[in-house]
Amino acid sequence: MKNRKLANKLDQLLEIHQFKDYCPNGLQVEGREKVQRIITGVTANQALIDAAIEQQADAILVHHGFFWKGEKQEIVGMKYNRIKALIENGINLYAYHLPLDVHPELGNNAQLAKLLQITDRRPLEPWDKRSVGRVGKFEQAITPEALSARLTDVLDRQPLHIDGGKKEIKTIAWCTGGGQDYITIAAEQGIDAFISGEISERTTHIAREMGIHYFAAGHHATERYGVQALGQYLNDELELDVTYIDIDNPV
Repeated sequence: MKNRKLANKLDQLLEIHQFKDYCPNGLQVEGREKVQRIITGVTANQALIDAAIEQQADAILVHHGFFWKGEKQEIVGMKYNRIKALIENGINLYAYHLPLDVHPELGNNAQLAKLLQITDRRPLEPWDKRSVGRVGKFEQAITPEALSARLTDVLDRQPLHIDGGKKEIKTIAWCTGGGQDYITIAAEQGIDAFISGEISERTTHIAREMGIHYFAAGHHATERYGVQALGQYLNDELELDVTYIDIDNPV
């Protein structure tokens, strides 16, 4: 498939025109025209690029790409080395940030909910269908300890739990990655617990004072599954050769 045609298909599938994001979504670095072999990963770091070169990939597809709002614009140092490696090896770089968080089937939030067996999923902010935060429930209430164990089992990473005081959890809100500040909206709706990837100093006090359990489950750990689902879609629907590579990140 031609690289621009693949970009157009992904752009339409993930409806990138609906988002004001912190980075460009879509084809970020252009490589060879024909794309058949794709490497997917969470973040376009040097280790992932090196792996794609070794496997002679035509493209890399990630959640965290390049050119973030507020970063220095100069292409020097680490940024230069990454982009140089892509260009010299003819590798296309596709990146989808918020659109891949929000997609109702392939997105990070949707995939995490599926893994955790969360049902009746809807936007945390009901007035915004593109809300990154989500809310749902468990079929049967579980204890905070049981939810911590489930997160550990699913993500292969023990979460940090801030006790919100409730003995059982029935309703649950979540936002993968750096979504910790959605906890206030969840608490105001009386939700029992909130999950995100990262935690801030203020998150602890919000959880304790507003009576909501909080679980920091890892930015990388919670955002591995959207890009894998998207890669599987490309494999199944477009017959592309897609391989996911996990570059370990404890954060």
